[in-house]
Amino acid sequence: MSPTHTPRKRRPALTKILATLGPASDNEQTLKRIIEAGCSLFRLNFSHGTFEEHKERLELVRRMSYQLNVPLTVLGDLPGPKLRVGNVPGDGIMLEKGHEVIIRSDIDESRDGEVALLASDYPKIVDEVLPGHRVLINDGAIRMLAVHSDEKGLRCAVTTGGLVTTRKGINLPDSELSVPAVTDRDWEIVDWAVKNHIDYLALSFVRKADEVLMLKRGLRQRCEDDKCGSDLSITLTDSSIPVIAKIETPQAVDRMDAIIEAADGIMVARGDLGVEMDVAEVPDVQKRLIRACHTVGKPCIVATQMLESMITNANPTRAEVSDVANAIYDGADCVMLSGETAVGNHPVLVVETMNRVALATERALRRAETPEPTVPEKLRKKREMIPALAHGAWHMANDIGAELIIIWSQQGGGARYLSRHNFQVPILAFSSNGPAVRRMNLLYGVFPVLWIDVPAHRSEFAELVDRLVVDMGWVDRGSPVILLGGKPLDKPGSLNTVAIRYAGEMIDRAGATQTSAQRKQQEEAEHPATAGTGA
Repeated sequence: MSPTHTPRKRRPALTKILATLGPASDNEQTLKRIIEAGCSLFRLNFSHGTFEEHKERLELVRRMSYQLNVPLTVLGDLPGPKLRVGNVPGDGIMLEKGHEVIIRSDIDESRDGEVALLASDYPKIVDEVLPGHRVLINDGAIRMLAVHSDEKGLRCAVTTGGLVTTRKGINLPDSELSVPAVTDRDWEIVDWAVKNHIDYLALSFVRKADEVLMLKRGLRQRCEDDKCGSDLSITLTDSSIPVIAKIETPQAVDRMDAIIEAADGIMVARGDLGVEMDVAEVPDVQKRLIRACHTVGKPCIVATQMLESMITNANPTRAEVSDVANAIYDGADCVMLSGETAVGNHPVLVVETMNRVALATERALRRAETPEPTVPEKLRKKREMIPALAHGAWHMANDIGAELIIIWSQQGGGARYLSRHNFQVPILAFSSNGPAVRRMNLLYGVFPVLWIDVPAHRSEFAELVDRLVVDMGWVDRGSPVILLGGKPLDKPGSLNTVAIRYAGEMIDRAGATQTSAQRKQQEEAEHPATAGTGA
């Protein structure tokens, strides 16, 4: 037997890298180098491009996974609702501080004048933006305060001026908007994602948990209609395709616990967070979100502007390097690249740089005293077995200095609980389910292995991984490892055994048995009279 996907190299970075695909990276040569540089997850940004372009990129990733014999993960990012300014004539309208502006949704063309008129594509802006609410344009470059609203429009006072041009985005951070989190365009993308077996979907503009649950209900229904349940039903929790909730509004921050409970993981979308709320608060929000994810054992992605200067420059700023490192110190499972790999000049170099930062930060974490992790309170109250086994495995690994954790995790749940315990050593997670293997790629420290032929017994599993980890060079012969499994291995929830092993011991034992048999055969040949007598 041999695995369909094998681990790539010894001691990779435990922090995962998610790279956005685009014109700079969607060719075979570049993508191969990005994967070899340490990236195993890829983002399709549906705010740009056509279905045909995304289909080509998805097929490219799947093809490279087959050629390089490594599991690769694809996340589709739904654009969500985007409020925009309507048509603006000429080169734009310059708004000066202190000027008044009226925003109207019943006109198609913006007009300059003593009081500028701006067209908006959101019909309820007059009803839902109240006096004192902030109105931001062009990612917050232009800032206004709502003063009054009536049938003539929403009157605002400009506090920070700038040039308004056609289709610039509008942010309303203080207003409770009725715009749906999942638009008609998003549902078209969801249909495409189910049909093409996307591994994750990220939901934009989340404000409350019900929006996440609505998307998950729609996904389950579409998966049933598409009769893809056997292929796509294996997830981190209970939806057909796991949903990553993007936290990018103040409302979502206020309701983070409920949203994290509903989602399969979150993304700290710092770009819009920095527009919608005071940018000085974003670092604290990032830390709180990561801690909240750890509390319930779910993965967290940190995104936006991580190595932004490398879109054009060959070297990052010191501040960017510190930013990536601090996200890892905070406990992020995954760090994301956006324009750096989608349209940047150095897509391979930027992944190499992020991987180097991750490796250096993880070395520092291993030097530090590792605090004992705790089982999430919710899971402790349920007295669930697998989280308790993961907690016990941490103590065993810590006591003997284990260099590798090995688990058969059919659906990915056991691997997820191990990941949350921050072993600071790689976790090899075996499964015979392809979607589960690809989705485990997101988890910190977890390196999934697709093994189609399920071993019949735990002892057989122990023997095959004993040979694999030595042959692949993940550990030296004699190194302590922790092995977890159940019976049968591929039955969800069957995990019930933790064992301490030493790499190569079963190979040595097999060799010793063979040597003993050969010695007995030789003795019988030399003394045939005593053969079979036990003499």
